[in-house]
Amino acid sequence: MRLLLIEDDPLLGQGIKDALDRDGDTLDWLTQGRQGISAIKTSEFDLLILDLGLPDIDGLEVLRQIRAGQIDLPVIVLTARDQVSDRVKGLDSGADDYLIKPFDLNELRARIRALLRRHSGFSSPVLKHGELEVDPSSREVLHAGQPIQLSRREYALLLEFMHHPGRVFTRDQLNEKLYGWGEEVESNSIEVHIHHLRKKIGSQFIRTIRGVGYRIEGSH
Repeated sequence: MRLLLIEDDPLLGQGIKDALDRDGDTLDWLTQGRQGISAIKTSEFDLLILDLGLPDIDGLEVLRQIRAGQIDLPVIVLTARDQVSDRVKGLDSGADDYLIKPFDLNELRARIRALLRRHSGFSSPVLKHGELEVDPSSREVLHAGQPIQLSRREYALLLEFMHHPGRVFTRDQLNEKLYGWGEEVESNSIEVHIHHLRKKIGSQFIRTIRGVGYRIEGSH
């Protein structure tokens, strides 16, 4: 999954980035609210982690502008403001979840998984599609009950498909999901990852839509 973090604290930001990188997510990190608004308008993210105490504009203003643009992006707010009235303002401005600083990174990771699951319409924490099962909390992948070992990119690609059954992704969209800003991407990277996935989970799982891209079937 591709996530955006807007946080100006260098130690906290690096800690979040390191933790989510280990989970296989692609995290882009910005420190300015206006930069974040621009990035959200020009790139596609699965979730936003938003600090309220930003140096240029208040995080609530970032949130209001995102929602005013009709952008349906799940948002977790991070803040040191612990008053109930502050939390109410954040939720009423369009936040989906709230974490008060300081917090445990494991809780943030769990809240990200839960919010992505709800946003994708899944009620179970384990994603299932036919004989394939993916547990995002443990990163365990089973096919017909047998464990499958995937690389970081293969896992990220599979999770993207599992969260959006029926959606057709172009190669460019998948590259954007798997690779953050500044990462080098080979022209055939997506084809290579899909080839390896098909060898491990079966060729019938990921369908090629000729001239468009790739998808899995819509039932889950």
